[in-house]
Amino acid sequence: MVRRTATNNSADENEQGGLTRRALLYGSAVTAAALTLAGCNSGSGGQEGRKKTAAQAGSANRKGSARKPLAAPASFKEAPSLAAQVKQGKLPPVEKRLPDNPYVVPHNWLEPGKYGGNLRMMIPATDDGQLKEYMYGHSPLRWLNDGLDIGPGLVESWSSNADASEWTLHFRKGLKWSDGQPWTTADVMFWWEDMVLNEQHSEVPPDEAKSGKGTVMKMTAPDDYTIVMKFDAPAPLTADRLAMWVNRGIGPGWMEPKHYMKQFHPKYNKSVGKNWATADGEFEKKRNWQINPDSPTMTGWRLKSYKEGRQSGWERNPYYWCVDRQGNQLPYVDTLTASAVQNQEVAKLQIQQGKIDYLLGGFMGVSLSDVSGLKAAQSASKTVPILWDAGDGTGAAFFFNYDYYDEKLRKLIREPKFRQALSFAFNREDAQKTIYFNTGEKTTGTMSTKAIEYHVNDEGKQVYKQWRDSYVKHDPEKAKAILDALGVVDKDGDGKREAPDGSKLIVRLQYASNVGSDYKKLNELLVRDWKAIGIDARQFPISPEAYGTEWNTGKLMSNSGWGVGDGPNCLVYPQWLVPLEPSRWAPLEGQFYNVRGTPDEHKQKNVDPFKRTPPRMEPEAGGPVERLWKLYDQSKTTVDEMGRHRLVWEMTKIHVKEGPFFQGSVSNAPSVMLAHQELKNVPRKENLGQGGFTAPWIHPTPAVYDPETVFWSDPEKH
Repeated sequence: MVRRTATNNSADENEQGGLTRRALLYGSAVTAAALTLAGCNSGSGGQEGRKKTAAQAGSANRKGSARKPLAAPASFKEAPSLAAQVKQGKLPPVEKRLPDNPYVVPHNWLEPGKYGGNLRMMIPATDDGQLKEYMYGHSPLRWLNDGLDIGPGLVESWSSNADASEWTLHFRKGLKWSDGQPWTTADVMFWWEDMVLNEQHSEVPPDEAKSGKGTVMKMTAPDDYTIVMKFDAPAPLTADRLAMWVNRGIGPGWMEPKHYMKQFHPKYNKSVGKNWATADGEFEKKRNWQINPDSPTMTGWRLKSYKEGRQSGWERNPYYWCVDRQGNQLPYVDTLTASAVQNQEVAKLQIQQGKIDYLLGGFMGVSLSDVSGLKAAQSASKTVPILWDAGDGTGAAFFFNYDYYDEKLRKLIREPKFRQALSFAFNREDAQKTIYFNTGEKTTGTMSTKAIEYHVNDEGKQVYKQWRDSYVKHDPEKAKAILDALGVVDKDGDGKREAPDGSKLIVRLQYASNVGSDYKKLNELLVRDWKAIGIDARQFPISPEAYGTEWNTGKLMSNSGWGVGDGPNCLVYPQWLVPLEPSRWAPLEGQFYNVRGTPDEHKQKNVDPFKRTPPRMEPEAGGPVERLWKLYDQSKTTVDEMGRHRLVWEMTKIHVKEGPFFQGSVSNAPSVMLAHQELKNVPRKENLGQGGFTAPWIHPTPAVYDPETVFWSDPEKH
């Protein structure tokens, strides 16, 4: 998910409970900030009677994207710079560079653009994968309408048999890599056979390559444009998973340019060294099109220059396979300049100085708390803050390690009423006010607010509401009563509650030390509220480099530096709903699920779970994790969509009754998108299918909105 930072301010109260001057001023600031946020999607230009700027001009009657593929225009046009190269004989005509049936970008908010100009962008490091979140060019299929629909991508059409155990993908004929070489299914098979199935390489079969039983598919390529995926059981979510991520970037590769990459692979070049597949090996370095200008790509821009740690320069890909409705080959903008700025505060200063043109704010730590400053600097920066929905199940969240190494504390953590008591003690209204400026909705913590299962009918809406509201009420007296009944009481008179056996109880709020300020602010509120009911709660920042290992091995008590953002349905990436891997709320049980069906499942049975390799733990018989697994396993082979929805509802009910397994704060607060006021085709919230969906990495934003369609009102000025 996209992590969002937040304010470090807090409202002070004096000992009598009255507001201090500082608190009164802060309350006024929050109100002013809320009004500023409200104006970010209003279409106001900042001065009464002023004409709307291009970046601000959203229109409610130009909402969403066409749900069916658009027919290609009868003729095509190209950028003047490419037309000049065609005239000089350096490039073939545009008709020869495009596939037989190019992809027509289907968004209803688009208007015909102008070619030219440069787009200034910003990333934390020149090799940071966030830059790839702007480019959807390698994806077989694409999310449309904020995950409500799946549309074609490189794959022009697709189908499955009746039980979804065999899928056929028909790729566009005539696709070409950015170097002009033909793209064919040989590039997919190179990735599959020479990387995924090659034990020397780290690439593993992705979710879409496994059946509902978890076994790996058999992939074949009958011809240059057809891929057949055969599974030993139904795989109904294959299309959804083919739309996830930005392939050959953040998610699975799905293809590599075989004509270029085979020279670095030992199967094709016997002189390749033994370390070819390591992170520092030649193969991995050469395939990364973000740092290697020679690596062919299918994206709208291709890398032209790379200055490590400083800047990368990109130029239009003359073979990009997408056009607008008028037949103009995309992208409109000639070049991109991506500058590396490691320090977030320096980045924010540069934004206010007008040094960027286009940025998803969360990538550089820009949050709602920064909007007032951005608006104040707008006349100088000419940068417009635009608010898109996050679509998350919760922003900043807290969750215990369900598999904590201390057996005594693990028993208490696994007691639902203990976690429920702490949830009741938390005043989410303060979080909503001070972190999210009265936006979003207070939540116990759920899967995505926009997940289809919770909108498909009234029953789904009711299930979601039950989960959202289950332990959301601020009721410290109820929290105290629950703790008293559990025997978590102050036994030695020091004002702090002890564990049921009388031993000291410290709730450790542990988080990677480099998390954004919204998570730190949440931790301050949690410590305050839990101390108010007698819980000794303390913050413990952890080195980011050590955090993952410490968590996966059960050594950390909690995680208070994450949020929950997955969707567009609960099953396409269900790791918050059901433990399937070690990074979330039940790490050792998630790791055990990972080895099920493999030889490791039955190894080290008599070894302490925390000393196994990797550390892993069987779920309690009849416990919530085992029951979640059974429902999830059933969902993986359920072809009927409504049947899968009902299984999600059953899993949700386990979270309602025996959760919260993760404790939320506020869901679906806005994310900040920044665009120069002279940029056009940047959608507003009212243009988007569900108002935006920025939180999940698997719904890659802004790539899903095709930044290749953005253009300058006057390209010569940029």
